[in-house]
Amino acid sequence: MSVKFQEETVRMATQAPQQHKEHLAHKIGERLTGGNAPNGYLAAYLRQLQSNPLRTKMITSGFLSATQELLASWIAHDVSKHGHYFSSRVPKMALYGSFISAPLGHLLVGILQKIFAGRTSLKAKILQILVSNLIISPIQNTVYLSSMAIIAGARTIHQVRATVKAGFLPVMKVSWCTSPIALAFAQKFLPEHTWVPFFNMIGFIIGTYVNTHTKKKRLEALRRHYDQRRGGPDYPPRRDL
Repeated sequence: MSVKFQEETVRMATQAPQQHKEHLAHKIGERLTGGNAPNGYLAAYLRQLQSNPLRTKMITSGFLSATQELLASWIAHDVSKHGHYFSSRVPKMALYGSFISAPLGHLLVGILQKIFAGRTSLKAKILQILVSNLIISPIQNTVYLSSMAIIAGARTIHQVRATVKAGFLPVMKVSWCTSPIALAFAQKFLPEHTWVPFFNMIGFIIGTYVNTHTKKKRLEALRRHYDQRRGGPDYPPRRDL
């Protein structure tokens, strides 16, 4: 009898932490999504998207743009002159996301949705993807590259144009690979008022990757230049054959 009691006590003691963890995870998930009741953070966010769409998109885009810059700096180990990852680019990216990217996306995606409102055929969906990739994406990417050039220090039209010319095709290739999939997913599963934040999240993931890659290449080039300057006098003399 005592052995059975001990086994039961041990079993209950081992199950208690697991049940507590499951209950805590359930409570967190219910709070985030709202569960069956409209009181979660996600439900509140969706209500704000419907009642204050532009303001909510501006806050979302500003936060994601600033976070993207901070995260890319951390991954690439790109510290500022003060020795930390928070540079002047972070608030600039927040301003870009809030006052340029979000209003532009709100306007262009809104126009796209109005043009294809009520058209649910396969032909209409394919045409919507084509219009998005051939008209909307080039506009957004041109504005993005121009803004990034100004944030990076470009001060003349020639410098901005050179940045756009150099980066336009690579950025468009990324858009053409990801945008059709993202738009097809939004057409199938998402209500229209959630499209812009969804596209912002896709852009956040891609932008973080591209920004991190760019920072790593820049840091590598700086290190190589520094090593050449340090080792310059020690290089053997050149012999022309």
